[in-house]
Amino acid sequence: MSQRITIDPITRLEGHGKIEIFLDDRGDVANAYLQIPELRGFEHFCVGRAAEEMPRITQRICGVCPSAHHMASARALDDLYHVEPPPAAHKLRELFYNLFIFEDHTLHFYFLGGPDFIVGPAAPAGERNILGVIGKVGLEIGGKVIEARKIARGFMAEMAGKVIHPVFGLPGGVSKPLKAETVDRLKAASQRLVDFAQFSLQAFHDIVLGNQAYVDTILADYYAHKTNYLGTVDANGRVNFYRGEFRVVDPSGARLAQFPPKQYLDHIGEHVEPWSYMKFPFLKTPGWKGFVDGPDSGLYRVAPLARLNVADGMATPIAQAHYEEFFRVLGGKPVHSTLATHWARLIEALQATETVQALANDPEILSPVVRTLPESAPTEGIAGVEAPRGTLIHHYKTDPNGILTMVNLIVATVHNAGPIQMSVDKAAKGVIRGGKVDDALLNMVEMAFRAYDPCFGCAAHSLPGEMPLRATIRDAQGAVVRVLERTSRLPG
Repeated sequence: MSQRITIDPITRLEGHGKIEIFLDDRGDVANAYLQIPELRGFEHFCVGRAAEEMPRITQRICGVCPSAHHMASARALDDLYHVEPPPAAHKLRELFYNLFIFEDHTLHFYFLGGPDFIVGPAAPAGERNILGVIGKVGLEIGGKVIEARKIARGFMAEMAGKVIHPVFGLPGGVSKPLKAETVDRLKAASQRLVDFAQFSLQAFHDIVLGNQAYVDTILADYYAHKTNYLGTVDANGRVNFYRGEFRVVDPSGARLAQFPPKQYLDHIGEHVEPWSYMKFPFLKTPGWKGFVDGPDSGLYRVAPLARLNVADGMATPIAQAHYEEFFRVLGGKPVHSTLATHWARLIEALQATETVQALANDPEILSPVVRTLPESAPTEGIAGVEAPRGTLIHHYKTDPNGILTMVNLIVATVHNAGPIQMSVDKAAKGVIRGGKVDDALLNMVEMAFRAYDPCFGCAAHSLPGEMPLRATIRDAQGAVVRVLERTSRLPG
């Protein structure tokens, strides 16, 4: 007899979602689906607003990654108003943004993804969290995590006014120069951030790579997909979070394309499915082929693993050494093991701290010239940055008065939507056999999406035309009394 298993809600992510697993008569997984039961529609209600409001509006899409939307929006406004920020403004933005990348990567490793390894995937659910991590590694280590994030967030607040909702990026630059006193403190603090990033990598070596069972899990076939990859590289082909060109490689690592963000529509299409509010991007060459991987697939992945796979290396020396070790240990480029994203994330966190340190010692960041005022009428603006979760694209069009007539956002989790669906399905088929299902195995299914650090609140953009509603009524004992369903067709 077939069986349906629901994981609702899925845990340790940004946003909401559920997983539906369908077992066949043998108790094996026939299909598994990741469903996003929320619609937020940010693109639509931005239309009609003044374009210069977008850095403040879009950062409210998500309370975890507001800095990514803020920076992508500011850079899109540069393009929209045809203005080039002065060198100091670019460096201040990059300084702020690398502080954010480090802070967010640290959050994910220790609070969201790391517990599966530090505490263990089969540990009781109540222990697979930051408290369980502290219990395993000790209060001193927990204190280091808190201190490192506090340092980064403190400087972000000084630079941008606020951490959660920064008021910093403007068309043509930033809102204010950096004080010499702030820079002096940052020079000293940046070494502490570098040290902590190296400590985190050493912890990964000791706890994860030093445990053969964990290594076997990372390399398991049911956590691997041979996809295309997309990420941003600088002029030297190195990983860059703030600006550069998009590079795409195929499952063998061969370069398929490299192009500026303004050309994204020449290369990327967006597919919709009736069972999800997410869009599913794909490469126009070879086109949409469904939820399949391999050399003929149109799907691609973004996020830390993708960035390392597409780049020629890291942009900073210590991170570069770890980059080389990463591919040496995991068998060469590209690495297709989804769970290896956790390791890649820590290497990126290290590059972010090294970049912060280098910029803190760059005298140009003290320049008072931090903005070029726009003088041209707005038309169309496109920009891309690398959010912690992967490539983020903002695309705006306006009327001559700067009022938005079109907004398109492709967030990192949307790029990954197709691969995440495949990862959940493959993991479920790999770990659930013969009807044996327990909490530990279901957590191993969740680990497939958790490695991507998805933000489904950002990702829920598409409405295919139907909005199904279901209300389940239960009695005091939890038994289902009645299920009410309605399907409403919305206009447009």
